[in-house]
Amino acid sequence: MFYQYLSNVISSSQILCLAAAMGFLISFVLLDMRFPFLPRDHGRDFAVNGALSKGKLRGVGVIMIPVFSLVVLLVCPVSVESIIYTVLINLVMLSGYLDDASEIPWQDYKKGAIDLAISVITMIVFLRENGTSVAFFGISFHIPLVLYFILGIILIWTAINVTNCSDGIDGLCASVSFVTIASFALLFKAELAEYADYACVLMGVMAAYLFFNTKPSSMLMGDAGSRALGYAIALLAMKSRHPFSYIILSLVLILDGGLGLIKVSVIRFLHKKNFMKNIRTPIHDELRSKSGRGWSDMQVVVRFSIVQLLISAALGIFII
Repeated sequence: MFYQYLSNVISSSQILCLAAAMGFLISFVLLDMRFPFLPRDHGRDFAVNGALSKGKLRGVGVIMIPVFSLVVLLVCPVSVESIIYTVLINLVMLSGYLDDASEIPWQDYKKGAIDLAISVITMIVFLRENGTSVAFFGISFHIPLVLYFILGIILIWTAINVTNCSDGIDGLCASVSFVTIASFALLFKAELAEYADYACVLMGVMAAYLFFNTKPSSMLMGDAGSRALGYAIALLAMKSRHPFSYIILSLVLILDGGLGLIKVSVIRFLHKKNFMKNIRTPIHDELRSKSGRGWSDMQVVVRFSIVQLLISAALGIFII
């Protein structure tokens, strides 16, 4: 394995820097090639300034996630467990890309069922290789196996979808997700072990994407990218042994995209059509609307990222 060769030549810190740099450089080169098979965005009439995205390359997560996987497998230490997760994150990406490329958007039930199946498989693999002991603010305790299985499925499914729902402004989802992933890698480096290295590779890939996605962007990662990022964040939360930290380290994503999921679910399943009637979701649309705060796109991206950074720093005070 290439990693074993590298480990005999350079230090682990140098390998990590090399892996992150490779993730950035390979992604940058491939994204800049703007492959003709990538679909074009049709614009979103229901979103604030949604028409501005019309014609942009969409679904470039189909490039980002395979690059991430390739670099991890080449330059990072891997196990059978991590290889399975690599396959699964590519399946999450693929389901998103097929939706991105479809002329008729997939139904929510179809995407939800796929997310559920991947979440179940992930938890089966996870519980075969890991225990159910977790920590929360310095307190360690065990969660019964069946309960952990159910909670893990909920965590993965939720993370995939709230991250996806937050992807509506140039640079927003990737920037906030970058802060969240970096927070996990920094705060739980010892617990994550090689998964902290994977997080650094993913951040390198995301940095290359943000080069092209900064407003005014020329490309969008689409469901192919945002759904995969959500899966990665959920996996980091579980591997850190601090799964409840997901609520804190992803709080901005949860509030932004999660409230939209709650609103749609209540209206659809409880038939309460007036629920949150005066609040546009995702929240970033409410803040950009004239009836809301009237923030610019850049103000939303920077302020959301700063808020998540401060929340993550606050958590670090209690656990370090």
